[in-house]
Amino acid sequence: MDTKTNLFEPSAYRHVKYLWDDAKVAGMTPLERLVYRSNILGEDLRITNTGGGNTSSKCFETDPMTGESVEVMWVKGSGGDLRTSKNENFSSLYQDKVLALEKIYKEHPESGVKTEIEDSMVQMYRHCTFNLNPRASSIDTPLHAYVPFNHVDHMHPNAVIAIAAAENGEALTKEIYGDEVIWTEWQRPGFDLGLIMRDVIAANPQARGIMMGQHGIINWADDDKECYELTLTLIEKAARFIEEREAGKAAFGGGKVAPVSEESKRDTLVEILPWLRGRVSREKRLIATVQTDERILDFVNSVDAHRLAELGTSCPDHFLRTKIKPLYVDWDPHGENALDRLKTQLDEGLEQYVSDYAAYYDRCKRPTSPALRQAVPTVVLIPGIGMIAWGKSKSESRVTAEFYNCAVEVMRGAETIDRYRALPEQEAFDIEYWLLEEAKLRRMPPEKSLARQVVAVVGGGSGIGKQLCNRISSEGAHVVSVDLHLEAAEATAKEITDVLGEGIGISGTGISGCGPAIGLDADVTDRGSIGAMLDQAILAYGGVDSVVVTAGIFVPPDVEGNISDDAFSLTFDINVKGGYLAAKEATRKIFEQQGLSSNVVITTSANAVVSKKGSVAYDTSKAAANHLVRELAVELSPLTRVNAVAPATVVKGSTMFPRDRVIASLAKYGIEYSDSEEDDALREKLANFYAERTLTKSAITPEDQAEAIYLLLTDAFSKTTGHVIPVDGGLHEGFLR
Repeated sequence: MDTKTNLFEPSAYRHVKYLWDDAKVAGMTPLERLVYRSNILGEDLRITNTGGGNTSSKCFETDPMTGESVEVMWVKGSGGDLRTSKNENFSSLYQDKVLALEKIYKEHPESGVKTEIEDSMVQMYRHCTFNLNPRASSIDTPLHAYVPFNHVDHMHPNAVIAIAAAENGEALTKEIYGDEVIWTEWQRPGFDLGLIMRDVIAANPQARGIMMGQHGIINWADDDKECYELTLTLIEKAARFIEEREAGKAAFGGGKVAPVSEESKRDTLVEILPWLRGRVSREKRLIATVQTDERILDFVNSVDAHRLAELGTSCPDHFLRTKIKPLYVDWDPHGENALDRLKTQLDEGLEQYVSDYAAYYDRCKRPTSPALRQAVPTVVLIPGIGMIAWGKSKSESRVTAEFYNCAVEVMRGAETIDRYRALPEQEAFDIEYWLLEEAKLRRMPPEKSLARQVVAVVGGGSGIGKQLCNRISSEGAHVVSVDLHLEAAEATAKEITDVLGEGIGISGTGISGCGPAIGLDADVTDRGSIGAMLDQAILAYGGVDSVVVTAGIFVPPDVEGNISDDAFSLTFDINVKGGYLAAKEATRKIFEQQGLSSNVVITTSANAVVSKKGSVAYDTSKAAANHLVRELAVELSPLTRVNAVAPATVVKGSTMFPRDRVIASLAKYGIEYSDSEEDDALREKLANFYAERTLTKSAITPEDQAEAIYLLLTDAFSKTTGHVIPVDGGLHEGFLR
């Protein structure tokens, strides 16, 4: 260790990653160096959680109005994430103007923590903006502005919060850091806390950081690399202090529940998730993330799990998503009727949770508090199984899971060295229902038409199915792209993820760590294969809201218009039985368990009502599929709507039109072509021929079908079931009769 600076050598860190590279920062602007520092800090989740913590740098910039050199503070803006931040995620303020705000604050007759003027100061930061930067400043801005050093890091490391959340945190801080880190009691972030920190630094000139009770740590330096290394060192010291006391000590009082097999965990989750999703989604649908790794099982299987879960979390960043506390189910996974007992205990636990949460709201609400929010738990802890986290999207539930993982690690550390204490109830409420946080929620754009929904598209690897996957993902749907060929299904899912991103939050075990889309394989003619696919969808998202079947087959006849008996049977297996099995398995495994409104949409064809020579198997199978839709609509009502779209011939992007079929069709209709022509050119000729047969003279595309299916999945058609909607350009032979 460097005794002069009390910093570790880069290779000596064991509990954090040292990532600073002098070569990378050479030639960077001050802002670029700040972004770099922020990214490498945020990359290590032991340093700070997703979206948590903030960084700043004070430097001199040229004022665009005067041309003079002025001091500017660059600080992570509201809603940013250190790991993924770019230049545009940082707000910029004239440092002297921010400091001048103290006069306005102090002269107000009712200044102080949680006062109206303190919250109003956030709007004043807009008057301090440098160079018309549109990025809004965060609540933590004064924590950086009033620290009289050039560079400031404020992090939420699990190891440090364990110290901050210990009952004897102040004494432990002194033991670990001596006088280089000064303890301060919990206070909600804001203007008042910034002034307190300035005064603490003035009274302790030797200090290099402040331990913020139950919150985190803030530290500083005049050199950005030194600030980064100091951040790592302070975390490393806390982690080593905990590590030295962990040896031989059973986590959380030791095990209470014996582990269960991976197969048993999986089977229980597949059975319980859709059922549970239905119960937590009665007000608004929620998406699940499942965590079943060893670290979370150490906690949920332990003697102390129930006691600690009831205490709730400490760091304010955590319970904004995890709520004041999780739902812990004191269940024994062993013995007879375990699943039935779990459902009973979950039902009782949910009822009690909702009642307790409403009582918490009533005890703590203030005259100006926002209305009670969705009162169901966002974290459910089940011994033997692990954690199920809920959010409005996959990204949100992953963040929720990540934050509770952090909370568990904080409790693990605090209980190792002392005894864990949570944030006082009123303080927790004042963060959760803070008017500034409520204003941030209200500024969010309206949810998209398929937000909170999970849609499985069977046939998603190509053609109409592929187009539909992309269409509904743009409307907020979580997409399960399913195809007989896994590579095709995964390619569609990757297209979606490349556009939308994986989302934030680093959590989820196995497939549950996914993003907004996944690719799975299934044979639509095999009930077991469909069931296995749906099991994976359940583990990924917690359930499914709609199933769309676009998979189909056309077996070209011979020159006399005949096909083999096996080909005839295969046509019906895929085009009719496939839709039936998908609908029935989804109903049995998911829809009935969730008890939420759901959809099935099947792609049939205009051929279903047009009699002609040469495609008897295909045409009659599609006629059967039309009637299947009507039968299923009756059988599955009122929970599930069942509809279909009936396209005319879709050539573009369809796997049912390989080159040989296109050439055969061109020859059949006497359309000139050359064997040297490219596939796309041949398909265009055939598509144009079919277009001329329609009333609208329009070629039918996968986009047309996807748009119709999308509408059937939305509330726009909430009163429509049992219908087949033609999307054929106006093919009079196909008019339904």
